[in-house]
Amino acid sequence: MRINVSGHHVEVTDSLREYVTNKLGRLERHFDNITHIDVTLIVEKLVQKAEASVHVSGADLFANDHDENMYAAIDGLADKLDRQVIKHKEKIQGKNKRNSVKQIPDEE
Repeated sequence: MRINVSGHHVEVTDSLREYVTNKLGRLERHFDNITHIDVTLIVEKLVQKAEASVHVSGADLFANDHDENMYAAIDGLADKLDRQVIKHKEKIQGKNKRNSVKQIPDEE
């Protein structure tokens, strides 16, 4: 999994990059088919924003979060993406189960 971190009106320091990598690296625990993640960190006056696009097999997931603190925004973003990845995995597994179940006709 490749994580690309960029900044808009903010310098992406090594500590920020490492924090994002650690937080979003846990997404692989839930779903193995993540190809790459694009993260953008944005500063607009007093609001710190974090946006991410996760490219997985079968879909592209997007989430954003904002806070007064960039680290809190990254935490919120990671939680949102965590829920989306779990939901996507369950959706895929549900489709696979539906396709594998054979329907037996009712005998009368």
